[in-house]
Amino acid sequence: MIPWTPEAEQHLKEVPFFVRPAVRKRVEAMAREAGLDGIDAAFYAQARARFGQR
Repeated sequence: MIPWTPEAEQHLKEVPFFVRPAVRKRVEAMAREAGLDGIDAAFYAQARARFGQR
């Protein structure tokens, strides 16, 4: 599992609980693809934008 900053975790908590594990998994996969070793709020926002969400 890739570490998340508290701010990114807070944004993730805004996602409905029943899809949260899938969103976490996809964002972490995107972070690995980007060569990141952690997820911050800025990267989470970029990932959500790629999902087509705000």
